[in-house]
Amino acid sequence: MRSRVLRDIKARQCLADNELSRQAYRYITRNETLPARVRHQAQLALNAMPKQSSPSFIANRCVATGHGSGVLREFKLCRFQFRLKALNGELPGVKKSSW
Repeated sequence: MRSRVLRDIKARQCLADNELSRQAYRYITRNETLPARVRHQAQLALNAMPKQSSPSFIANRCVATGHGSGVLREFKLCRFQFRLKALNGELPGVKKSSW
């Protein structure tokens, strides 16, 4: 499970490293006032970037177990780990509700 968490961290780092250049290329490709040749070259440069630099490649994973589904964004934990940590009082501001 730890390898999936490390892969997620690596992908997020790649996204952060390439974010500025990726935004610049996207702006150039969508700017219709520029010549088609310049826009096409920007699109080719965008396609040549690593796939991990795309925001859609990032998936939310539990930082404790690496589980990929049922992850609460605010806490970065899967629902089971969230429940365990909440019951143990390890999450500030979270308590078991009763009504």
